[in-house]
Amino acid sequence: NICMIEKKKTELYQELGLQARDLRFQHVMSIATRNNRIIMRMEFLKAVITPEFLLILDYRHLNLEHWLFNELASQLAGEGQLVTYSLPFEFRAIEAILQYRISKLQGRLNTLQPQIVETLEALVDPKLLSVDRSKLHILLQNGKSLSALETDLKVFKETILEILDEEELIEELCLSKWTDPQVFEESTSGIDHAEEMELLLENYYRQAEDLANEARELRVLIDDSESIIFINLDSHRNVMMRLNLQLTMGTFSLSLFGLIGVAFGMNLESSLEEDPRIFWLVTGIIFLGSGLIWRRLLSFLGRHLEPPLPPYVPAVLKKSQPAAGRVEIKSNLKAETFGLSRSTLTNQ
Repeated sequence: NICMIEKKKTELYQELGLQARDLRFQHVMSIATRNNRIIMRMEFLKAVITPEFLLILDYRHLNLEHWLFNELASQLAGEGQLVTYSLPFEFRAIEAILQYRISKLQGRLNTLQPQIVETLEALVDPKLLSVDRSKLHILLQNGKSLSALETDLKVFKETILEILDEEELIEELCLSKWTDPQVFEESTSGIDHAEEMELLLENYYRQAEDLANEARELRVLIDDSESIIFINLDSHRNVMMRLNLQLTMGTFSLSLFGLIGVAFGMNLESSLEEDPRIFWLVTGIIFLGSGLIWRRLLSFLGRHLEPPLPPYVPAVLKKSQPAAGRVEIKSNLKAETFGLSRSTLTNQ
């Protein structure tokens, strides 16, 4: 049965037998017990569990109507996929809330994963000479969301692990064991409710661990893609630097032989300026000399930028060593066989 109530906090404290600090909203995750009540904080979700009912506080501010009215009721009644239908009410309530939290974390991961993969595929393309800043902005936002998801998963795991490490806390979560004599007899004779509670928490701890591993793989994929992006950018940058260096060497070669034209352009009197063929001769020498100097500089640049070749090992040395070893082994074998034959003849 689902019902909605509105009460003052002071009245609610008195009815539940809790303190004001127990129902204070804190954006943390915790599972605690007080006065045979289980207080669960899942960041924005706040719930109080008793052996008879489950109280969700301020659900309207969290947009929980769909979950409360369509999913939670069937889960608590044992009609859903939860396996705690044969156990007391608090088991079903705890598992319903943990299932809701895990499903929310899974939904966030399913939303981030295709976005990150699509953005990385667009950024890692080696054909691109520059990086799209809009894609980088999207990747930055997704990276922040992934970091927040990893933090939430870590807090979820640590909260459950703290309970699993303390047997007394697990015993305190079994509320019906201490209030219902029949349940206490079942726990002592047949079904161990503390062990069932431990298995329930371990199940959701493993689910959170699986989600954390998937988020960690996405983080590694982002880091590897960033390395590839930097390598591509460095490669394109090296190409541009080499082109700039080649143009600089060409300018230097042309200006070096251009000094000849500068010399002839001076107002100096000689017999060469009267010959009409001198202009074409000097122009040809300038272009030919500049081209030769530029080619020499390019060859010098190529020799110093190319990686050195591995040292050459002659094939004669490779074959001579095993051959000598085989000759020694054969000679030793012959000596041993001759000695063996002599000894056998002597004995006979």
